[in-house]
Amino acid sequence: MLSRRQQLWLAATAVVAGTAAVAVARRTPLAPLRTVPYVDLDRYLGRWYEIARLPTRFERGLTHVTAEYGRRPDGTIRVLNRGRRSQKTEEAEGTATVADHLTNARLKVSFFWPFRGDYWILELDPNYQWALVGEPGRDYLWILSRQPRLNPDVVRNLTAIARLEGFPVEKLHFTRQE
Repeated sequence: MLSRRQQLWLAATAVVAGTAAVAVARRTPLAPLRTVPYVDLDRYLGRWYEIARLPTRFERGLTHVTAEYGRRPDGTIRVLNRGRRSQKTEEAEGTATVADHLTNARLKVSFFWPFRGDYWILELDPNYQWALVGEPGRDYLWILSRQPRLNPDVVRNLTAIARLEGFPVEKLHFTRQE
């Protein structure tokens, strides 16, 4: 029979071991995130409507979200994100640079220097009508479309792909566009 002190020691050890196991599991590296083989950036430029996103603090409460991409004279890409919050339009302007010139599918985007984030094109319609965009840590994910609405079957397929890639798609927020 264990003493009360030994029982408490064992219980505390079990809690510490369990916490450590959870911490190790969370640090388990994710499989490499794959991108599309090639993006024609000139075809990708233009307006995209946000169909769904993983929640982010900078987009909290936004509806009618769009992103517009355009070439700058220096070869970088102008990024203009717009959305509505309480009937007021908010904008954020940034710059994207190509991080992988072989595929053009991996970009670095900055909305305020010196911070840059990954913007990886994971799936892309052959006609550039929809896209699935994320980043290797699986914290950010967007389903984008050239139109304010996207065929529900396409949304389901893109969501299934994102799930297979390790994104927490159960947290997806569907953006109100109309």
